[in-house]
Amino acid sequence: EFDDAANLLAANPDATTISIEEPAEVPKNQHSRLHQPGREEDDELLGTDDSDKTELLAGQKKSAPFWTFDYYQTFFDVDTYQVLDRIKGSVFPVPGKNFVRLYIRSNPDLYGPFWICATLVFTIAVSGNLSNFFIHLGKPTYHYVPQFRKVSIAATTIYAYAWLVPLALWGFLMWRNSKVMNIVSYSFLEILCVYGYSLFIYIPTAILWIIPQKVVRWVLMMFSLGLSGSVLVMTFWPAVRDDNRRIALATVGTVVLLHALLSVGCLAYFFDAPELDFPAPIIPAHNGTAVVTKS
Repeated sequence: EFDDAANLLAANPDATTISIEEPAEVPKNQHSRLHQPGREEDDELLGTDDSDKTELLAGQKKSAPFWTFDYYQTFFDVDTYQVLDRIKGSVFPVPGKNFVRLYIRSNPDLYGPFWICATLVFTIAVSGNLSNFFIHLGKPTYHYVPQFRKVSIAATTIYAYAWLVPLALWGFLMWRNSKVMNIVSYSFLEILCVYGYSLFIYIPTAILWIIPQKVVRWVLMMFSLGLSGSVLVMTFWPAVRDDNRRIALATVGTVVLLHALLSVGCLAYFFDAPELDFPAPIIPAHNGTAVVTKS
């Protein structure tokens, strides 16, 4: 080809040559259009473009029939690093960052929420028993009896909150989504995942609640409530901020109120229970009669 071009130039010196190159400017222009200021934030909050593609791929990934094991296996398809990253995101919330878009949207899971709730149940039950033991330690009329019923009560409370509240919130957001256009929508699994990870902060808090000082306990409770509540507010406020102002504020206020009731209820029932008047131990006498000791 170079020889032919040289021969043509030798025959006709006035001929012009045209160089054919790949267009390098088009991708740059497209790249600049895709990364306009404020576009990434809108995509992050509204779930457009890349997030919609991620949802579509996630839906294709979970296309197995619901009665098969493969369908439910996808809900637990996470590794240790993903779970730890989501836990850190729930403990150290970043202002202006959406927890779902930043950690959950690519692969929502049930592994973390299930085990966080299970760990919290046993932590609250065991810590509550130890707290009751340390408070009454040294009293002559006190006889320690393990309260195993606290495990069932804690399990019922924690799992009911972690499942029923997200279900109600998901139904409410779906209803408002049909009334108001162009608002953020979350799936039930994403809302469940947010609530599950937001409860992690209460695991170390429940251990510290063993300290027999009410002031310290309530300060720890307010601190944990502030961290976990901020995760919920920053996640669900973009979903309702385009709605009616009163409805948006009432929705976020209800979310925070229910979360606060869970915190205060666990602290008041399992750790600040009123002192009980335990009966004195019965000591059998040598003649076959029973003697009740009195303090």
